Amino acid sequence: MSRIDHDGPLIIGGGLAGLSAALEAAPRRTLVVTPAPLLQACASAWAQGGVAAALSASDAPALHAADTEAAGAGLVEPAAARLLTADGRATVEWLAALGAPFDRDAAGGFAVSLEAAHSRARVARVGGDGAGRAILSALVAAARAAPHIEVWEDGRLRGLIQDASGRVRGAVIDRDGRRVEVLAPAVVLATGGAGGLYAHTTTPASLLGEGMALAWRAGAEILDPEFVQFHPTAMDVGLDPMPLATEALRGEGARLIDREGRLLLGEAAGADLQSRDVVARAVHAARAAGLGAFLDARTAVGAAFPRQFPAVFAACMRAGLDPRQSPIPVAAAAHYHMGGIAAGPDGRTTLEGLFAVGECAATGVHGANRLASNSLLEAAAFGRRTGRAAGQARSAAGPVYAPDPPPEPAPDLAPEALARLRRVMSAEAGVVRDAAGLGRALAVIDDLEARTPGAAPLAAARLIVGSALARRESRGGHWRRDFPAAAPEARHTRLRAPVPALAG
Repeated sequence: MSRIDHDGPLIIGGGLAGLSAALEAAPRRTLVVTPAPLLQACASAWAQGGVAAALSASDAPALHAADTEAAGAGLVEPAAARLLTADGRATVEWLAALGAPFDRDAAGGFAVSLEAAHSRARVARVGGDGAGRAILSALVAAARAAPHIEVWEDGRLRGLIQDASGRVRGAVIDRDGRRVEVLAPAVVLATGGAGGLYAHTTTPASLLGEGMALAWRAGAEILDPEFVQFHPTAMDVGLDPMPLATEALRGEGARLIDREGRLLLGEAAGADLQSRDVVARAVHAARAAGLGAFLDARTAVGAAFPRQFPAVFAACMRAGLDPRQSPIPVAAAAHYHMGGIAAGPDGRTTLEGLFAVGECAATGVHGANRLASNSLLEAAAFGRRTGRAAGQARSAAGPVYAPDPPPEPAPDLAPEALARLRRVMSAEAGVVRDAAGLGRALAVIDDLEARTPGAAPLAAARLIVGSALARRESRGGHWRRDFPAAAPEARHTRLRAPVPALAG
């Protein structure tokens, strides 16, 4: 195994969070490691809605923070939400200055749209439903042009390197068939979420919660891993991952119906724009009852579909469905992980030398249920803060490894084992959960772990399922059939792995 000493931040992940951090780490030399070419296999490139921020005269960061807290069902950290929403306008303007082509209104300001659980129209979009790819494309161009950034587009994280104090000193990377130890004064995990653990997901299937699992293995605190957000309008057209029908369609007046044309959430205006957990359960219940679930945009969008929502329209047409003429079949699918590595707004975790940002991090701004389009804002705003903090880190001295011998890098799951894991996660740790189903999921994880000890996706799945079993209430995105009421007091789940025995 070769070793490289890198005098600057080592960032694992090339999505919006990772590249925002890399750009703001200047002038420190920054190494970005990603397992696939930039713009591929990262969820931020797939985001359709946009960036939530208080951009209109009728809005304010305090109103945005209040909506964020309300959606989070008692587990949002108010200070973190206030900090995030206060950064909103500056973040959108920074992205625009980098070349993100946000839609504009007649006066030249940012055009904003309404999404679920927002009290104001505040989502800045690009080309109707192309925000993620357009924004990330601008950052990719900026990163490639930045002289302080080097990008490895063929590197996969296998483990973290620590010294005897537990400080993170670097990472083990597989690259082009070789294993490399990269030592760095700061390691930033921007590895994305865990949607790929589910058979029904809207995210890249390669996102398996491995960053969270490896941070937990190193002793970092994990916060609220049971909270997974299920998007209610994943397109059920036989594809894996499932294409997303953006929430902005419902913001324009599209309605959820069953196969008989009955409204799933009732006649009231705005009924389909309730928080995502409520809408996802309605879609799940209709499908479980054999009634099917469909998003009907024929009247609300109709002939304007190709212009207003080109990405959704193209996905429908590829599947042989014209949304101008037929309702879109939908299902609730894993979409976003609210839990993850406990981290502050500047990415600092409970392990010195380790930072986390983006979906793999849990900063307290999403609580039990993420407010729509806050994720791109968090990735960029807290990514910038994390880059500045990581750029100030200095190398530690002394021996590197704490355990003797050092831990083995995490192995891969065989394809058939991963498929089995994904099936049981969707069936038993999905929109509606109970003790019996979660127990069945743990039994499958136990069996798979006996065959492939140390596989990171299994550790990530165990964190989610075990915490869901321990949370004997329903709150936000976590719904227990056997405990449908919320507990009187909202409490976080905080998990730490046992610290490995130290050498000597």
